[in-house]
This record gives sequence, structure tokens and C-alpha cells, in this order.
Amino acid sequence: MRARSAALATAAGAALLLLTAPAAPAAPHDARLDAESVTVDPVGRIAADGSVTLTGTYRCTGGTGPVFVSSTLSQSDASVRYGVGGTRAVCDGLEHRWANTGTPDSAALRPGAAHVEATLMELRPMGIVPLPSFHAQQTQDVTLTAS
Repeated sequence: MRARSAALATAAGAALLLLTAPAAPAAPHDARLDAESVTVDPVGRIAADGSVTLTGTYRCTGGTGPVFVSSTLSQSDASVRYGVGGTRAVCDGLEHRWANTGTPDSAALRPGAAHVEATLMELRPMGIVPLPSFHAQQTQDVTLTAS
């Protein structure tokens, strides 16, 4: 019985020491540890010639092949999407801006409400054909403004 009481007292003392010990300082934030992501800005631009510019941010942590930010746009019919350019991504774990500009073929786009999908995609070498590998995707309702 005495041995059990001594062990209990030792354990309680150790617990008190741990509770009173100073906390270790927090490690500095490393942006490369954040999740991969892509965002879409809530406003896009449409020029008089029909070209559309979409923007946002992305973050990726690397890959074995080239990585791109692609974007598609739909307006009145959600089942019809128009590709709007592509930007090569730098995958260093930091946040970067992207901007895609394109003139969708035969598109009747106009200023107003639209829906954008942005994808952060890598072309990974697999044999002789690179295959797509998706890092992040974001959909966003946007407003196209005349520029």
C-alpha cells in the first residue's frame, strides 16, 4: 500500500512540474505547409472584342510535371462552358496571382452574372503520355464588367 502511495505522489509531482514548465515557443509559420488551393476573384472583365480576363490566386507545393491554372466560364446556360486561357504555375508553396485571358469561340458573353471554375492541374509524366493530376479546384459566381 505504501509503494502505491509513493508512486501516486511521484506521478502527481511530475504532472505539476509539466504544468508549470514554460510552453515551447511556436515555430514560425511556413506557408509551404498550407494546403494547395486556387481562388477566383469575384469580378472578371470582358472587352469590346469579346475577350475575357479572369483572375485569382493559387498555391501549390510542387510536382513532377508542369502545373497550370486553367479556367472556364459559363453564363446563361450552366451546361455550356467556355475555356478562358491558362497560366503556368510556380509551385513553391507560396501564394501567387494568376490571370487568364481568352476569347471564347463563338461565345455570346456579355457583362453581368457568370460562373467560373478554376483548376490547378499538373501534367504528370506517365510513360510516354503525360496524365492530368488535379491539385485544387474552385467554383465562383462572378460579375463580368465591361472594360
